[in-house]
Amino acid sequence: MELERLLNAMTPEVYQRIATAVEIGKWPDGTPLTEQQRDSAMQAVMLYQSRNNADAEHMTVAKGGEIKFKSKTELKRDFGIEDNTGSEIARFEHNDL
Repeated sequence: MELERLLNAMTPEVYQRIATAVEIGKWPDGTPLTEQQRDSAMQAVMLYQSRNNADAEHMTVAKGGEIKFKSKTELKRDFGIEDNTGSEIARFEHNDL
């Protein structure tokens, strides 16, 4: 199948199934991916992301083909974790341990 036709035909649901298969190494029915299937599926996922991923997650391909790396601060914000960088840490004397 031609690459353009493949990408135009790929729905978000199909993309998610392929992405999950790449992540866990199995198709939804439990059949393991071959090395060739894994490589092809990973390429399809990256191409789909490069065209459709407007809200890139940490270490994904963003829309336009740019690889997106989120900082630790951005990830904490996305997961609702407060950044306590300046907060006091616990200190112990040697005899306290």
